[in-house]
Amino acid sequence: MIRINALVKGEPDLPPITPKFEYDSSSEKIFLNGVNVVKARLDNNLRINIYETLLVYCAYIVSELRSGKTVSTIQNNAHRILSPDKVMIGVPESIQKIVFDVIIDDRPKEIVTFEKPIPTSNYILVPKTEDD
Repeated sequence: MIRINALVKGEPDLPPITPKFEYDSSSEKIFLNGVNVVKARLDNNLRINIYETLLVYCAYIVSELRSGKTVSTIQNNAHRILSPDKVMIGVPESIQKIVFDVIIDDRPKEIVTFEKPIPTSNYILVPKTEDD
């Protein structure tokens, strides 16, 4: 049984969200199929939304924990998974911090925290002028 509770915090004006992912060995294929659909979207240069982004991160965490990686290694590599051009506008700002409580099978609970997993630029929207 896999149980993942996420606490997602974005910019101060956004309320936190708390999605849950749970599956057992009989429904793992359904979970992985969802991950493969998201990966196909990425391969076709389509941007993914916040929930698809969280699905990718959950699959990454479970895969890495099962292969014996440490929590610190997983956290340090989080920024390499997705880039701003792979997600919809607003997603990087909406997931400034994600705390995953992960329970895999009979193992003890692991807490994995991603701080700004998708880099954001400090952009300012400037109105067009007549010269543009």
